[in-house]
Amino acid sequence: MERRHDSTYDTETLVAGRDRLRRILGGLPPRWLLISVPEQRLICIEDGAPVRSYGISTAVAGLDGSEGSFGTPPGVHRIARKIGEGMELGTWFKSREPVGRWRPGDPAAEEDLVLTRILTLDGCEDGLNRGDGCDSLSRFIYIHGTNHEDRIGEPVSHGCIRMSNTDVISLFERVEEGDPVVVV
Repeated sequence: MERRHDSTYDTETLVAGRDRLRRILGGLPPRWLLISVPEQRLICIEDGAPVRSYGISTAVAGLDGSEGSFGTPPGVHRIARKIGEGMELGTWFKSREPVGRWRPGDPAAEEDLVLTRILTLDGCEDGLNRGDGCDSLSRFIYIHGTNHEDRIGEPVSHGCIRMSNTDVISLFERVEEGDPVVVV
C-alpha cells in the first residue's frame, strides 16, 4: 500500500466501514473512502484493498451530523462534486469559487481556509446525514486542503475533513464524483 504519514489503521474500523457500505448501498463499489475519526486517517480502498492512507483533521466536536453541531457527520456519503481541478496549490475558495491564493509558509490565519481542492459530500442516510436538521450537503461538509497543515492528525475542524494541500490533490486525482465515503 502506498502510504503517507503514519500508515497504521485499525482493521476493525475497515470492517465496520465495509459492513456499513453493504448495509446502506447493498454492496461494495470498486473504490470507496474510509474516514476514521478516532485515528484521524482517510483510507482509499480499491478492489477491496487499502491502497493509500492519508492523515486528516476532523471536527473538534467529534462525530455529529446535526445542523449547528460543528461535528463531522457520520455514516455513508457520496462525493457530490469535485471542485478545483487544474487550480494551483493553495488556491483559496469561498462559496466554492476561487478568490485568492495561500502559499505554504504564509501565516496560518485563525480562519480555516478552504484550499486547493474541494470534494463536496452528500449524505446517503436519512436522519443521520441527509434530510432536515442533518444534511451534510446543505451544511457544506467538504474534504479540502487547509492552511493549518501543522494540525493534520488532530481533530480541530468545524465539521469538514481537512487534508494537507498536496494530499488533497493526490486524493482528488484518484476519486470520481459518486464514489462512496464512509465516516466512522
